Amino acid sequence: RLCQQEPNLDRLLRLIAMPKRPTAYLSNGFEYEKCKVVAEIGCNHMGDLNIAKDLMKLAKEAGATYAKFQKRCAKELLTPEQYNKPHPVPQNAFGPTYGAHREFLEFNVEQHRELWKYGKEIGIEWATSVWDVTSAREMIKIPCDFLKVPSACNNHFDMLKVLRDEFKGDVHVSTGMTTKSEIEDVVKFFEETGQAKNRLIIYNCTSGYPVPFPDVCMLELTTLYDKYGSRIKELAFSGHHLGIAIDIAAYTLGAKWIERHFTKDRTWKGTDHAASLEPAGLGKMCRDLEATYESLTFKKSEVLDIENEQRDKLKYRKTEKVNACTE
Repeated sequence: RLCQQEPNLDRLLRLIAMPKRPTAYLSNGFEYEKCKVVAEIGCNHMGDLNIAKDLMKLAKEAGATYAKFQKRCAKELLTPEQYNKPHPVPQNAFGPTYGAHREFLEFNVEQHRELWKYGKEIGIEWATSVWDVTSAREMIKIPCDFLKVPSACNNHFDMLKVLRDEFKGDVHVSTGMTTKSEIEDVVKFFEETGQAKNRLIIYNCTSGYPVPFPDVCMLELTTLYDKYGSRIKELAFSGHHLGIAIDIAAYTLGAKWIERHFTKDRTWKGTDHAASLEPAGLGKMCRDLEATYESLTFKKSEVLDIENEQRDKLKYRKTEKVNACTE
């Protein structure tokens, strides 16, 4: 009879062909944990160590778990042509050339160590992204929980080898502007030494500043979970969108880490400020993630204690089929 109902048959076939919904995975042994929030300060400190410390303090007060920076060796990372060209957006430049701009924004090893120590003092962990081999080797000297590989460098296997073989902490890898085969190459690289399952965190990410909502492609988290949920340590989400409306979706889809760019003032000079959260926004996002974590439970009884009073007062009890209004 079903075959005679073509519209219904077509609908059934479409449903069968659809990818499994994330809840099918998340209910299969997945356990929600409190979300770890990374405030990506990056270079929003504008080369000023005091501003960097102020941003760390503000991130801590907002509820973030980590304050993250960036480390580059500009002369290693850039070609001479790239180094000597003007900044593509002159109003955001901190130097006459792009290389000079990058050098101005860099902290040295001792300054990063000072930020790591300051984080310990105020109760927020320090972390950083690394963009090249020199920076990776410098930053692994600081005893941090993780170092991150930006989307632009996740195919830099000389650097990945340093992080895999010489660093003891976790390695976080963003996957913006990255093909599925390139993601697979990264995971296999860590699997070669048996370290993907215990140390590798993969981020769903779209590389844009800011990213419009249709390009966030949040359901890619389900694809990553399907393919790598049993092969890597955890999944994460790095958002470059505006506002805080959709970060909860990433958490409920399986991201145990949420990273957002963070600044004190979105009008400050620099590329990333416009796509960053200010303290009030970060605080609200952390609040909402905490509330979501508390709500993601099953009922401990069929009728909860909070419902008993309402049940006693409101639950329909009449069993006789009498319409009192017509009597």
